[in-house]
Formats: sequence, structure tokens, C-alpha cells
Amino acid sequence: MGTVSDAEKKPAVIFVLGGPGSGKGTQCANVVEHFGYTHLSAGDLLRAEIKSGSENGTMIQNMIKEGKIVPSEVTIKLLQKAMQESGNDKFLIDGFPRNEENRAAFEAVTKIEPAFVLFFNCPEEEMERRILSRNQGREDDNIETIRKRFNVFLESSLPVVEYYGSKGKVRKVDAAKSVEEVFEAVKAIFTPKEEKVKHHSYAIL
Repeated sequence: MGTVSDAEKKPAVIFVLGGPGSGKGTQCANVVEHFGYTHLSAGDLLRAEIKSGSENGTMIQNMIKEGKIVPSEVTIKLLQKAMQESGNDKFLIDGFPRNEENRAAFEAVTKIEPAFVLFFNCPEEEMERRILSRNQGREDDNIETIRKRFNVFLESSLPVVEYYGSKGKVRKVDAAKSVEEVFEAVKAIFTPKEEKVKHHSYAIL
């Protein structure tokens, strides 16, 4: 271990961040289809681990029940395992890191720095509108929950975006536009520079 070839084989990781209702799930599916990435959702991996009934899953379930935050290392180990088992070397990691502590732990444990952060920037009103239209009939109890989730996102995830922004590693997308327009902007980020010139897709940036 630790040879040069190991270092060269480090996977390409892109963190995908955006508030609830920002449409990042839809766009991740598009990137998987068009650019061959593997999409890993931290939340899905935790839920799958709980469902598996493993010792680890039971511990995660108990922590969530008690309102505790699952330790970064637990989520990171699940992500690492999924990366190794996928056989791919390029990953979209969705909904993680949720905070600065997650971010620092991910880099410390995996020794991987993300290639960049894909940040779906969407105003709160638009996110609320989308989520409410998705959850018809539960509007009353939902608006407060949505606002809480949005505030948690702002407080904890935005510092992560700012940290990578200071390193020039954030690609911000205006997520308030239509799905098609957003994907055009996303495609431009994933398309190598020389191809952009051929297709004149830089006009949409």
C-alpha cells in the first residue's frame, strides 16, 4: 500500500450540495446518465444500513431515534465501502458533507479532496413552492418543517460551500430555472474546455 500507483488511482469525488427542493437528485441522475458517474447519497446509504439489520445499522437507528447526529466516521465508512464496491472511479456524493466537521473528517479519513463542489443555489421561496406542490395535502404541517430544514442547511452546509469557495472549488448553478436549463448549466461544468469551444456552450454560463 501507499505506492505511487495507489495515489494515482484516487477516485474523482464531487460533492453535491443544495437545500431541500433544489432539484439536485434529478440533476445527479442526469450526470450519471450522461457522464458515467456513480451517485452516492449519504442518506440512502444510512437508510440501507439500518434496513440491513446489521449491528452498525442498529446503532445508527438508535442514534437517529435519540435525536443524535450520526458520527462522520460512520457515514464516511459507508461511503468508502460503496465507492469500493461500485467498481467506478468517479463519484457524485450527494447531501454530504453536511457541515464543517463532516468535511474535515472526510478528507482526513479518505485522504481525498473533492475535485469541486456542485452547488445548487435556489431561493427559499422557490424551494418551498416545489416541496409544497410535491407534498399536496400536507401543507399546514409542512411549511414549518421545510423552513427548519432550509435553515439547518444554511447554518451547517453553507460554511462548507464557503470553505471550498475560498479554494476556487465551487461550481454554482442557478437551480431556480427549469430542469432543462439547469442541466445545460451542469453539462457545461462537466464538459472539457476544448469541447465547450466547439459547441459554444459557454454562452449559457
